[in-house]
Amino acid sequence: MNSAMSDVSHPFASLGVPPDMIRGLEELGIVTPTEVQRKVIPFLLSNGGDLIAQAQTGTGKTAAFGLPLLKKMDPTYSQIQGLVLAPTRELAKQIGKQLFRFTKYTEKIFVEVLSGGDNLARQAAALRRPTQIVVATPGRLLDLLERDALTLEHVRYVVLDEADEMLSMGFKKQLTEILKLAAMRRSTWLFSATFPEEIQQLIKGCMSAGAHSIQIDHASVVNRDIAHRFALCRRDKKSEFIADFLKRQKNDRGLIFCRTKSGAMTLSKELSGLGLPVAVLQGDLMQTERDKVMRAFKKQRVQFLVATDVAARGIDVADLAFVIHHQLPDQIEYYTHRSGRTARAGKKGMSLALIDPKEKRQITQLEAKLRVSFSEWRS
Repeated sequence: MNSAMSDVSHPFASLGVPPDMIRGLEELGIVTPTEVQRKVIPFLLSNGGDLIAQAQTGTGKTAAFGLPLLKKMDPTYSQIQGLVLAPTRELAKQIGKQLFRFTKYTEKIFVEVLSGGDNLARQAAALRRPTQIVVATPGRLLDLLERDALTLEHVRYVVLDEADEMLSMGFKKQLTEILKLAAMRRSTWLFSATFPEEIQQLIKGCMSAGAHSIQIDHASVVNRDIAHRFALCRRDKKSEFIADFLKRQKNDRGLIFCRTKSGAMTLSKELSGLGLPVAVLQGDLMQTERDKVMRAFKKQRVQFLVATDVAARGIDVADLAFVIHHQLPDQIEYYTHRSGRTARAGKKGMSLALIDPKEKRQITQLEAKLRVSFSEWRS
């Protein structure tokens, strides 16, 4: 056995993560815990009670809740003991894939991903096999519950990942129903980037008053491998600027974020009309259309992707060199989420915000809140 894995001084061993899981983490290049992992893992392993954690995408949340969840499963018991709920199909599949990777060297824990867009009958058939953890989107989980394809009566741990996104997508009623069906759970672990009133109501309704609370500082979630840039650009010149930028990228791939569906569709048409290899991801796409776009992007048949914030949730594409913000988002959490699509796995990346000259103070505000430094883009 690797001495680093048996040594309690190993960063993850000191959090209580067992050696067989550490071996899997090291193969994935995960050696140093993030802040959310340092704060969450010891609590969940030693206590395991209700948890409310404020953390953005890209902070290492999946390992933070996934490692303790896997550790608490009984591999000899074939019933579903853990449930993870996520807002989108992509995020659910991403979580399922990570949980599978974490268990490469452990006793086998079976994970099933249930999400819309996949064959319902096949998912129901898969649930007849021993399954300890289910990762699901709320709508598809309820579809399968109505078919009696599974039961939540043996579930002991429920994770609500990106809870604010699930509520903003209209899943409040479904979440309430699912949590009632998982009434025998020992604890609920809720992760959310923001805490609007709806989240507060959900917390009051499904969690104990003494739930442990963890907040991750904005500044600590920002990947230091990302170079933050801004370019002063009038609104009517932004499409032209982006087109010129993309033409110079050679083989580099990236994402362009727009605030609205109509804005994303318009920009995508303008760029495609100039012969650029661009596709668009926005909320009105059917699941089959969304899958087609994501396949083309992942297989590099499409070099650039224009997306809205909600439509981009759960995207995990390797080797993206840059992110462009057509406009800065309304919420600081969305800036962190957007820019976190680049500079993954120790690579460098750039986040470039296009700013109307009269909006320049927004850059100063971002610098102060995230404790990062923006420099002006010079082509």
